[in-house]
Amino acid sequence: MTAIRLLLVDDDPLVRAGLSFMMGGADDIEIVGEAADGGEVEALVDRTRPDVVLMDIRMPTVDGLTATERLRAREDAPQVVVLTTFHADEQVLRALRAGAAGFVLKDTPPTEILGAVRRVAAGDPVLSPTVTRQLMRHAVGTAADTRRTRARARMAALNDREREVAVAVGRGLSNAEIATGLFMSVATVKTHVSRILAKLDLNNRVQIALLAYDAGLLEEEQEGH
Repeated sequence: MTAIRLLLVDDDPLVRAGLSFMMGGADDIEIVGEAADGGEVEALVDRTRPDVVLMDIRMPTVDGLTATERLRAREDAPQVVVLTTFHADEQVLRALRAGAAGFVLKDTPPTEILGAVRRVAAGDPVLSPTVTRQLMRHAVGTAADTRRTRARARMAALNDREREVAVAVGRGLSNAEIATGLFMSVATVKTHVSRILAKLDLNNRVQIALLAYDAGLLEEEQEGH
């Protein structure tokens, strides 16, 4: 079994030491590097080729948001999991929009942080439906109308079936649950999700969920029931 290559990014040396000790004890995870600031990340990624980057949001020179945006804009970008001390923070939301695969709290039990790294390495976002809804509710603000107009324009690129799948992803449903609810095979759901990502130029299911929310599609579905 190939070990998951992990890069740790946090400006607090004690946090890095704790994460390194915790992660280093797992047989399936290899820590390939550490960085104290987001400005160091791209060079380290080039040198160490990590599968996953565990990224602190708040750093003094280049923050985790900027570093995430830079990484996710690259070809063959590693997955990014954001580290934060807040459950619903605007910067976390922006990092997810930039392409982070999810977030974990710094006080999360070690086994759950390990599980998050493993899930992201396997291609699964690290956000439960409850957390996704919490973050999306937090997104409502003064720019909501502008976001909705732009999101609706982007969602217009989808056909009716893709739109249904996008709404189901926004509700936090798994591929199996979407397949059952929309009377299609899991393989077909996966195909639709891949097409949605390609059409809308998105990185992952979290971004589909956020865009569906911004467009008001989840509210429309609730009103229709």
